[in-house]
Amino acid sequence: MIYLDYNATTPVHPQVREAINEHLEREFGNPSSSHAKGRWAKAVIDDARAHVAASVGAHSPSEIVFTASATEADNLAILGACTAASAQRRHLIVSAVEHPAVMEPALQLQRQGWRLSIAPVDRDGRLILDALAGLLAAGDTALVSVMHANNELGTIQPVVEVGQLAKQHGALFHVDAAQSMGKIPVDAKVMAADLLTIAGHKMYAPKGIGALYIRQGTPMHPLMYGASQEGGLRPGTENVPYIAGLAAAARLMANALPARQRMPRLRDQLQDRLVAAIPGLTVNGSQWHRLPNTLHVSLPVGSARAVIALLADDIALSAGAACHSDGARDPSGVMRAIGATMQQANGAIRLSLGYDTTLQELDLAVPLIVAAYAKHAEDVVRRGHA
Repeated sequence: MIYLDYNATTPVHPQVREAINEHLEREFGNPSSSHAKGRWAKAVIDDARAHVAASVGAHSPSEIVFTASATEADNLAILGACTAASAQRRHLIVSAVEHPAVMEPALQLQRQGWRLSIAPVDRDGRLILDALAGLLAAGDTALVSVMHANNELGTIQPVVEVGQLAKQHGALFHVDAAQSMGKIPVDAKVMAADLLTIAGHKMYAPKGIGALYIRQGTPMHPLMYGASQEGGLRPGTENVPYIAGLAAAARLMANALPARQRMPRLRDQLQDRLVAAIPGLTVNGSQWHRLPNTLHVSLPVGSARAVIALLADDIALSAGAACHSDGARDPSGVMRAIGATMQQANGAIRLSLGYDTTLQELDLAVPLIVAAYAKHAEDVVRRGHA
């Protein structure tokens, strides 16, 4: 199978698997234990925390809290920061294209009496900064949460400018960097981010591990209660093997510049060939501010899901984000937010490349995609004339 769904998840890199297996098979100690195996496990976590901290430009390793997923990290960032905010700041702002892991906790706070504002985006899915400034003007905002890069469109948000606006109005700033880690530079200091989410399985680590950067001094309340692991913000015995794997992935991503430079060339070749072969194909999102591996298009006729089903045994593609809670026939919230037509939404396909994607794979994939679309389009036209 040709795998073109790296934004959904990535394979575990061999070096990451090696790091995990070492601690599964030999060094299994509890990092809270005082004996030698426990001290070794704690040393592994301390080393991993330093590597992950360096990967996001953190000031100190202590600013990294390990979690079981990016979803947990997002929930901790939003619910933890907002519940720790002063009573005079009961306003939360999120962008209109956020992942459910951000949108759902925000809606939960709204149900609890918080004022929630959804910051609009333009046709490319980029946040409208003037609109955000207007939402911040009242001076009662506790937190602004904006993803670094959109998981569907690949559009990169103006996070540096958003961070500056948040600071000007005394609000905390959370960046969901789940999709951007390993693909483009991520630096919490440059963004003026107080909180930043990391997803292991988007960067060649396994599912079940994530992290949250929390700038020193940021007020936070835990979501769970128990012992004092992870600074008291994430109780429970740490998953040492997967934490070691996340650190290995962070080291790999730091040295992946050649692959990052190759991916946009492959993506652009894929885009050019599909646009030439399918008249009327629409390319969605920003052409200038997007991830180097992501291509989001809309078919001119029919349903993307039908075409993907025809290709399911040969090519891994996505009609949107794998984690979205939308019903199978509902257009994604991202497509609604950018003002897409119903056909653009129903015909949307996301193609996302990885470091190991080859030109030869794309040579095989393009004619298969074009043939599957042609077959589906014929069926649509025939049914229309029936």
